[in-house]
Amino acid sequence: MASMLPCLVCSNIFRSVVFIFLFSYYISVSTAKLSGNETDYLALLTFKIAIISDPLNITASWNESIHFCNWIGITCGRKHQRVVKIDLHYSELAGSLPSAVGNLSFLRELLLNNNSFTGQIPDEIGKLSRLDTLNLANNSFSYEIPKNISRCLNLHRIHLGENKLVGMIPMEFQFLIKLQRFYVFLNSLTGEVPFYLGNFSSLKSLSLGGNNFHGRIPDVFNGLKNLELLELGQNNLSGTIPSSIFNLSSLQMLQLEFNQLEGQFPSDIAFTLPRLVRVNLVDNRLTGRLPPSISNATKIKFLAVDNNNLTGNVPFLGSLNDLYWLGLSVNHFGKGKLEDLSFMSSLQNCTALKYLLLQNNNFGGILPSYMGNLSNLLWFTIGGNLIQGKIPMDIYLLTSLRVLGYEYNRLTGSIPESLGKLIQLNVLSLNNNQFSGVIPSSLGNLTRLTQLSLGSNALNGTLPSSLGHCKFLLHMNIRRNNLRGHIPSEYFRSLEALLDLDLSNNQITGPLPIDISMKNLYYLSLSHNNLSGEVPSNFDRLTGLRELYLDYNVLQGTIPPSLSSLKSLESLDLSHNNFVGKIPEFFSKLSSLKYLNLSHNNLDGEIPIEGVFSNKNQVSIDGNNKLCGGVPEFKMPKCTQISTSRRSHVSRPLILATSIPGGIVVLTAVMLLLYWLIKRKKSSISSENSTMDIILRVTYNTLHKATDGFSTTSLVRSGKFSSVYKGILDQNGKLVAIKVLKLQVRGASKTFIAECEALRQIRHRNLVRLLTSCSSIDYQGNDFKALIYEFVANGNLDNWLHQSVDHEESEEHRSLTMLQRLNIVIDVACALDYLHYHCGSPLLHCDIKPSNVLLDEDFVAHLGDFGLAKFLPEARDMLFTSQTSSTIKGTIGYVPPEYATGNIMSTYGDVYSFGILILETFTSKNPTDDIFENDLNLHNFVKLGIPEKVRDVVDATLLCNNDNNNSAATIECLISVLHIGIACSKELPKERMDIKDVVNELRSINNAFLRNIHS
Repeated sequence: MASMLPCLVCSNIFRSVVFIFLFSYYISVSTAKLSGNETDYLALLTFKIAIISDPLNITASWNESIHFCNWIGITCGRKHQRVVKIDLHYSELAGSLPSAVGNLSFLRELLLNNNSFTGQIPDEIGKLSRLDTLNLANNSFSYEIPKNISRCLNLHRIHLGENKLVGMIPMEFQFLIKLQRFYVFLNSLTGEVPFYLGNFSSLKSLSLGGNNFHGRIPDVFNGLKNLELLELGQNNLSGTIPSSIFNLSSLQMLQLEFNQLEGQFPSDIAFTLPRLVRVNLVDNRLTGRLPPSISNATKIKFLAVDNNNLTGNVPFLGSLNDLYWLGLSVNHFGKGKLEDLSFMSSLQNCTALKYLLLQNNNFGGILPSYMGNLSNLLWFTIGGNLIQGKIPMDIYLLTSLRVLGYEYNRLTGSIPESLGKLIQLNVLSLNNNQFSGVIPSSLGNLTRLTQLSLGSNALNGTLPSSLGHCKFLLHMNIRRNNLRGHIPSEYFRSLEALLDLDLSNNQITGPLPIDISMKNLYYLSLSHNNLSGEVPSNFDRLTGLRELYLDYNVLQGTIPPSLSSLKSLESLDLSHNNFVGKIPEFFSKLSSLKYLNLSHNNLDGEIPIEGVFSNKNQVSIDGNNKLCGGVPEFKMPKCTQISTSRRSHVSRPLILATSIPGGIVVLTAVMLLLYWLIKRKKSSISSENSTMDIILRVTYNTLHKATDGFSTTSLVRSGKFSSVYKGILDQNGKLVAIKVLKLQVRGASKTFIAECEALRQIRHRNLVRLLTSCSSIDYQGNDFKALIYEFVANGNLDNWLHQSVDHEESEEHRSLTMLQRLNIVIDVACALDYLHYHCGSPLLHCDIKPSNVLLDEDFVAHLGDFGLAKFLPEARDMLFTSQTSSTIKGTIGYVPPEYATGNIMSTYGDVYSFGILILETFTSKNPTDDIFENDLNLHNFVKLGIPEKVRDVVDATLLCNNDNNNSAATIECLISVLHIGIACSKELPKERMDIKDVVNELRSINNAFLRNIHS
């Protein structure tokens, strides 16, 4: 029976193919003979045949037992019983759109948005002369936009956003003069913005954002008297904003962000654009002033002009009663004068104001005493200015505040106790000012705090133990103050979530705490204090540490062996202390260690020659006069040449040796000589093979040589904007990953800048580590840009989930275990938590997918490819941001649905992509597979399968190759993890999990799984 099964399957497939062929032939022959509703019936059947996936069984009712006018999604006219509307949006359908749709001659509305249709949009749509609405948004249609659509002269609405369309908008579209709404955002369209759009006098909405349009915006908008939405964001548009745009009295939303636009605002903007609700001009090159007339645009809710070159004073905006977002950051507002903040008095009338972004300007003056009247503020940042004076005492009235940024100003006085009443605060940044006095113990009431920055002030007193109550604190910086006393034990015991702690450059005394629970800590700096005693053995619990700085203290004793447990350690500085004894051999075994400073201690004995010690540039040992040996570059005396000053230390062994019989003495001498010769040989070999991990500068010639001329044998992978090669740098023999930008592809330069900007400001153990960059010219004189990263030994997650199996290599051998997959998704979740809430300005990755998750030799995951990343001024728990969906690019299958249907961009978008990644990791099914063309398909597939059919849903290798072969524990773990993937990838952003909760839940699942498999 089993042997017959393949034959039966082949037979069924053959019969299906024959049926489709005969049916298609019947249609081609009969269509000319049929008329009326018979033609519609056959066209719908052809439509059904072209659907290859229908998980919701929408088309199950499409059969002869029911009249086609009663089929789900079909609407017919009353008079002729002809199809006038097909509405199958959000139906999770996959397949192609057949040309037979052109036979539905009475069709007025074709609504197929938010599905997974692929292929070309058929030219035959041009036959639908009655068509009013064409909505094919959020699918995977490719190729160019058909010119024949221009024959549908009655079209009022075209929505082709978020597909894979290429080429230019057809010139023939100039005849669609009845168009009211035209959306083609989030595609790969090129060319210039068509000039003929100015002839569409009925146009109300125009959205071309997130494409590759270039050149100037044509000055043709004078005739568009009904235009309400103009969205051209994130293209490559240049020149000035046409004056005709500022004469569109009906305009409500103007979104031109992330271009290269120049010029100034017209002085009468509010009079010519009185209905403005949303203005987003972020990240352009605008100059001049923000005109006072803007205050007359009383309907404005969102005003963002961040990252431009605007100057002058900010006008009074008190008449904007509905204003909830005011973004003026990173400009040149203000003159460093006392009156610069006078405009803030008018903001007291803006009772809806929640986000006030004023950082990185030239504002002078003092913080107004009426700040407390802005009671609805969630976000207030004014860092990077010239503000003086004290923090207003009534700051405690801002009870809703989530983010407060006063950093890099000239503020003085003490930090008010009243700050402790802002119990909703997530971020408090007061660093780099001139604050004095003690740190208020009331800050311990801020139990939701994730970031506390008090560094570079003149604070004194002791560290308050109450900060140990801030259980969610991730970043704590109190460096460069005048603090005294001991480090409270509560910090190391209670702040388990802490990622980095910097208490350096103070006057802290006492021993290092011994009760340690901070397993997530990756950065710890206690240098330049007066700490004493020994390094506790419990430091081996800080297993996540990458950087440890204990220099310039009075620590003593030997270097403890507990430091050998810090496998992730990259930088260690123990200099300028009183450590004694030998240099531990385990330092040479720490493969991640790239910088070691042991200078100015009392160390003695032989210097190791392997690992980090093989490269003099990575190790500092100055000021330890009793050391010897090491690689020749250290220029230290050989350990056999004992100096006179050291003979007293060896006198007793020598005396003892003279009492030993001569034969034993000779034998001992010979063994010592052999040992020395072997060590010397190893030293020579190690010296020849030494590597220098600190890369200072690379050239095009260096990279060309490292990759054998960028040969295909060095190619790791290739994408739209870049190719990644592996290579060995000739100056140090280090294996690196070299990401070469395809500068001929429009948008590649933007990804280079975005990735450099992102990786310049972030640091986390689960993010890729950028070593350096190269911006040069190649041998042909063309521009050349590349990024050089640490090479990861195990490639990317996508290869492990979907790699084909070699005949010499079993699938089991190549598959990831349950525990490895669980740790990988935990690593990615930790990286996202850091990016969203703990790296200063929140950073959206915007392209979470398995191919961007890199695995090192220990299968630790590192999130990479920040070419689409965006820094956003958003609060920790904020859903909506200043970006718009039409400016977001990503990968089909992982892009959240709201990015195509609205103007919202948030951290929950990354959470959605991460949810899909979880589902893919444990099912090994790609969301764009033939059976799962759409990410919602994968979501529903898993949702319907658990818990009863979890074995049918997950990767089969997890059930036959699970850790410790505990099937029950694996099933329980799988169900729990998949529930999180489903919760993260829900359609509505508000229903998705917060990434912090995701991290906690995944860690709990991991702990439970480990307990179960070992029980």
